[in-house]
Amino acid sequence: MSAERPNVLLIVSDDQRPDTISALGNDVIRTPNLDRLVREGTAFTRATCGNPICTPSRAEILSGCSSFRSGVIDFGKPIDPELPLMARWFTDAGYETSYVGKWHNDGAPIERGYAKTNGLYRGGGGKWYKPQVDWFGRPVTGYRGWIFQSDDGMKFPERGVGLTSDISEKFADAAIELLEQPSDKPFFVHVNFTAPHDPLMVDPKFGAMYNAAKMPLPKNFAARHPFDHGNFDGRDEKLFAWPRTPEETRGELAAYYAVISHMDAQIGRVLKALEASGELENTIVVFSSDHGLGVGSHGLRGKQSMYEHTIGVPLVMRGPGVSQGKRLATQCYLRDLFPTLCDLAGVKGPGERIDGRSLQPALLGEKEQIHPFVVGYFRTFQRMIRYSGWKYIEYPAANKVQLFHLSEDPDELHDLSDDPKQARTRIGMATTLHRWMKDNGDPLSAAK
Repeated sequence: MSAERPNVLLIVSDDQRPDTISALGNDVIRTPNLDRLVREGTAFTRATCGNPICTPSRAEILSGCSSFRSGVIDFGKPIDPELPLMARWFTDAGYETSYVGKWHNDGAPIERGYAKTNGLYRGGGGKWYKPQVDWFGRPVTGYRGWIFQSDDGMKFPERGVGLTSDISEKFADAAIELLEQPSDKPFFVHVNFTAPHDPLMVDPKFGAMYNAAKMPLPKNFAARHPFDHGNFDGRDEKLFAWPRTPEETRGELAAYYAVISHMDAQIGRVLKALEASGELENTIVVFSSDHGLGVGSHGLRGKQSMYEHTIGVPLVMRGPGVSQGKRLATQCYLRDLFPTLCDLAGVKGPGERIDGRSLQPALLGEKEQIHPFVVGYFRTFQRMIRYSGWKYIEYPAANKVQLFHLSEDPDELHDLSDDPKQARTRIGMATTLHRWMKDNGDPLSAAK
């Protein structure tokens, strides 16, 4: 490997809440390897995904742009071909770029700048799919027909069709194979786990770690969300019965934690292989997720919301240029990863061609603030703006708004939107949000 530039290992999970790392305050979950990254690196505790659904959020990572600029506001939308993409950028900079795991965007990794794939997992195996049930015995509705395949489209049904309890091991195996391949170039390996997305298929060893009967409910658990937030009829919300029950929620959380702990063990294997190769200290390791999840919070099961448990994501960095044992409350987006990795790797970034902003000044302690506020969006149903201590949410279809004082109410239990004392705050945040929407090409801005 080249010693001139650091390697990059970017690990992304699927549907992982920001409060599911033990070292960051969760006393129930067991994540020793993510804890290690927190201990040996820097955690961003106010990171957001922007758009809390898989395809748009992953497009933001790949492009460094908001959904409105990338063109991927929802499923099935292609990334604007005129945009620079992170993998191609690093390939052109002399990196050996590889992709592992879930692909949920248009085209294929090798058409989006990655030199090769290993353990590629995507749709296309429907003819081999057989009906499954999850840990609870519910019929599977997610990842039906997804299958391991090669760049040229060859399918491998013998490795399983749909999610399996050992799928995180298979992704780790593929990543380790790449890390063990000799090369005279620095590597950029992008690993995408499916965990802990439903259906939750639980490895018995890890399932035994958690007792559903003793699983604490989220502080903001509710039997039902107070109004239709725009996705009551969505697949995710139909996974739980209405009204939500403590028993089903506790069981789901136990399974959810078990799948995360299993993934954590596989991340540990990848880190061990990287360490054995002698490249760990010359590798920027980043861990995050495409978005969070409800799992009973606010009466929601799925993503597709602007609450902290869903719009927020875990984000931890370790390696050259990253301080150890540091936690930053700097507000940021997943799309900031593209320019941040460029700066950490010593690669000239794309600048104003993308929306993301480098977090390196925050990592170096030069700036506490990169964005004065962050914005979230879900289809035409939700818009959000968050300052450091406040959050304002609009639900255009439901004709509802919410206002939360996050500094005093981190679980978002007390809506202050009707409080006359907070009218100035609400109006000011709404004005700033609408201005951002107009400036960034949000179709809803025409209605403001």
